[in-house]
Amino acid sequence: MEKLASFFKVLGDSTRLKILQTLMKSDKSVGTIATDLDMTVSAISHQLRVLKDHRLVKGTKDGKEVIYSLDDHHVHTILEMGHTHLSEVKYD
Repeated sequence: MEKLASFFKVLGDSTRLKILQTLMKSDKSVGTIATDLDMTVSAISHQLRVLKDHRLVKGTKDGKEVIYSLDDHHVHTILEMGHTHLSEVKYD
């Protein structure tokens, strides 16, 4: 249960969710992600490290750059299921 709690804690950060959302659309470098989210490269790099440590993203070297992508199809499915759940939930 501790691992699952840690996993959901990682997903509980809006910046990390924004990064995952942008990577659902296409693989990107840290600089491109920073530009897309109007954040610093340093801030994005820190969050990517957390996501990578929890195997939510992976990086592939492309020359001097590292291109980030979702680690596997499960990450995409988890995010999609979260969106589906929220669209069906009625808040009072």
